[in-house]
Amino acid sequence: MRRLSLIAMAVAALATGCTMAPKYERPAAPVSASFPADGVYAAQPVAAQGGARSANGVAAADLGWRDFFVDARLQQLIDIALKNNRDLRVAMLNVQAAQAQYRIVRSELFPTLAAQGSQSNQRTPRDLSILNHTITNSYNVGLNASWEIDLFGRVQSLKDQALAQYFATAYARKAAEISLVSQVATQYLQVLQADDLLAVTRQTLKSASDSYGIVKLQFENGTTSELDLSQARTVMESAAANLQAQERARAQAVNALVLLLGEPMPDDLADGMPLDGQNLLTDIPAGLPSDLLLRRPDIMEAEQNLLAANANIGAARAAFFPSISLTGSFGTISPTLGGLFKAGSAAWSFAPTITLPIFEGGQNLANLDLAHIQKKIEIANYEKSIQSAFRDVADGLAARGTYDQQIAALERDTAAQQRRLALSTLRYKQGVDSYLGVLTAQQDLYAAQQTLITVRTQRLANLVTLYQALGGGWIERTGDAPRAADAG
Repeated sequence: MRRLSLIAMAVAALATGCTMAPKYERPAAPVSASFPADGVYAAQPVAAQGGARSANGVAAADLGWRDFFVDARLQQLIDIALKNNRDLRVAMLNVQAAQAQYRIVRSELFPTLAAQGSQSNQRTPRDLSILNHTITNSYNVGLNASWEIDLFGRVQSLKDQALAQYFATAYARKAAEISLVSQVATQYLQVLQADDLLAVTRQTLKSASDSYGIVKLQFENGTTSELDLSQARTVMESAAANLQAQERARAQAVNALVLLLGEPMPDDLADGMPLDGQNLLTDIPAGLPSDLLLRRPDIMEAEQNLLAANANIGAARAAFFPSISLTGSFGTISPTLGGLFKAGSAAWSFAPTITLPIFEGGQNLANLDLAHIQKKIEIANYEKSIQSAFRDVADGLAARGTYDQQIAALERDTAAQQRRLALSTLRYKQGVDSYLGVLTAQQDLYAAQQTLITVRTQRLANLVTLYQALGGGWIERTGDAPRAADAG
């Protein structure tokens, strides 16, 4: 029954001129028709306020990265990375390699033609020779041609598979470039975070050192206890240790950024903006999950891999049917070199060949089963890529709907901690409280300042990630015509 169904498909292929690959149908997206909108998702920014810049309803894929990022230094760093990053360079070379592989497979659709010249000597035993000619010379010059008639679409299916693999590699390169833009921006934010943390730590260390000097003087004058002196030193030494850790973290953050750039950090970088001055676009519309099918290159890559697997089934089916090849040659043959182009030396041959598989130990059936299994694997990969994209966007929306309120609360907490430190210091100087109150207030203020800086960085990094998750980062300026995925 299986062979009969294959024969029926072969007849249909011959009648329509198509391959034996199954008709492709895009799998349904295994996600909800819309992104979550309740709870933490409800507080999405709808318009820029308070001096913030607005996307004005433009989708992320249509927003140029120079318009999303306002920091001139960051823009310069992204531009350098796009020219020098080695991972991106490898991704582009992979595209070129896939293109060459496609051309190799496509060439099998056409006849091959080759020129050939040969000379041979042969000795025949005397008792077997004619007219005692024991040594025979032969000279041959001509053209050889061969062609496989692709009646059942085997080569066509392989060509379609190679083409889909080429497109998949191109989309992988596009995804790598979008990811690189996001990585450079996120790593740059890490450097800015380290700068802010160092500034707070230096300020805390100076304040703690000043307080320790005062407490030490009081201890030497006998107006305070050794416990107060030890507590004052605790804050100072803790800040000094944090300073070294943060200096190390900043150096390592710069090293990670240099790796992404693909070259040493230039000396002529433009002036940058502080962490709280990045002013990224915060109101990029999320659209619908179905939009991701056209915005996300990783999803398009997965679909091309699925198309390649679908085409491979056509090649596996065609292997059950005859293979017809035509070979021929035309030229001249002469026993002497000078007689090659004389009248009567022309020679030709034509040798059509048909090969029909009869018994191959189940190899063709196994190849067809494997092709079907590989297609099922690619369907699962395609569906998983859609689910992952849905989750990326949903996570970004959840974070975007909560970070502003969290930062506002942390800013109020930091202001309250600063007031608390001032009051605790005043009460200690007046002899109302011990130095423990000042110590605790100072430590809590330091922790609150660090938390605020960290969350501000996380908010900006989330906006960058959401921009990437929605397909942004491929074009340089808003309004530019999108490049092809395989563009250099």
